[in-house]
Amino acid sequence: MMVAFLAPLSFNIEEFTDGKFGLFVPTEPILILLLLLIIYTQLRKSYLPKELIKNPIVWAIIFYLFWILMTSITSVLPTVSFKYLLMRLWFFVPLVFFGTYVFLDKKKISIFMWLYIIAMCIVIIYTTINHSLYGFGEKESHWVMFPFFKDHTSYGAMCAFIVPLIIGFYFSKKQTPLIQVVFVIIFAIAMTGLFFSYTRAAWLSIAVAIVVGLIIKLKIRFRYLAIIGAIAGVLILINWTEINHSLDKNKSEHTTENFEKRIQSAANITTDASNLERINRWSCAWAMFLDKPIVGFGPGTYAFEYAPFQLPENKTIISTNFGNLGNAHSEYLGPLAEMGLLGMISFSLIVIAIFYKAVTLYIRYPQGEERTWIFAFILALSTYFVHGFLNDFLDTDKVAVPVWGIVAALIALEINLDRKLKEKN
Repeated sequence: MMVAFLAPLSFNIEEFTDGKFGLFVPTEPILILLLLLIIYTQLRKSYLPKELIKNPIVWAIIFYLFWILMTSITSVLPTVSFKYLLMRLWFFVPLVFFGTYVFLDKKKISIFMWLYIIAMCIVIIYTTINHSLYGFGEKESHWVMFPFFKDHTSYGAMCAFIVPLIIGFYFSKKQTPLIQVVFVIIFAIAMTGLFFSYTRAAWLSIAVAIVVGLIIKLKIRFRYLAIIGAIAGVLILINWTEINHSLDKNKSEHTTENFEKRIQSAANITTDASNLERINRWSCAWAMFLDKPIVGFGPGTYAFEYAPFQLPENKTIISTNFGNLGNAHSEYLGPLAEMGLLGMISFSLIVIAIFYKAVTLYIRYPQGEERTWIFAFILALSTYFVHGFLNDFLDTDKVAVPVWGIVAALIALEINLDRKLKEKN
């Protein structure tokens, strides 16, 4: 519960050590201690739910961790890769495995989520006040959330993430007039943070979450979605020349406070430096994969290895010859470059398992509070894993804590449902 509240309020000491040492405090030290304590107590007496080992999400996570271990051994920078493995362990073990045990008491689920939401509201209020001092300028929006968030993209992603949760908790049960007012205020705070984050990917993720919600509510079968997707793909291929020409003519820049132009700039691949740099990073990730397709360069090594793979024609005004500006800007291409084909597949399997189990659990659950929670969890996760195509933040506590916390909640709710059905039978 402390981790849930402290995650949005933590800061990376890397900012104060000239990049020599990175650690989110106080959350990551707490997670490290929790990891050690959980392993020690579990070895002494098994207490984690036995049903964990039967869950496909857990199997996908185990396979992912196993492949991280294998590719850490073959890594070009083993020290970096084994540190990456440890980081994943102190997220997965306390949040998913131990979190499932904690969330068997359903009251703990809402407490955990509300602590995160309240802490995010504190950050949003701080950021909005700070931003107002600069007239809500676009350039200032990149850093006014410091020291809590590194930049506006991760901040915007988590503002979008909590929106479905707030709505879901509001509709999960009948609220008193006073509580309704509180919900409206919290929702307004979240939307204010989202709007002034000036993050295009966050708005895109909200739009996709709405579509996902409609698909679930309308009970549209997967085969129909596959057919629609195939038709859309064919139409794009047929009209690609016209589409490419339209994209070339789009000169809208994201460096503006105008909401409409910022949304339009998402399709600007001609002059928008942010979009072009993202394409540069993706191109580097693909080139790195082609160079080492089986085991990749090693977990966590992209930032140290992508520089030589930058093509002159792909470089932008924000590129550096040293390639020291961060990651692959994709939760899916990052593992591809760092851990080869199986790296991307292993992470994708986790995402697929999460949504498969979440949707089937929603269908199975009887009407009530928990079912509404599950629907809200699906939409919240949709915002992030769609955002994950354009950015990657799961190596930060800001994102890992709520995402893996929700995964633990879903597993716990399924275990509780299965136990109740067994008791009835």
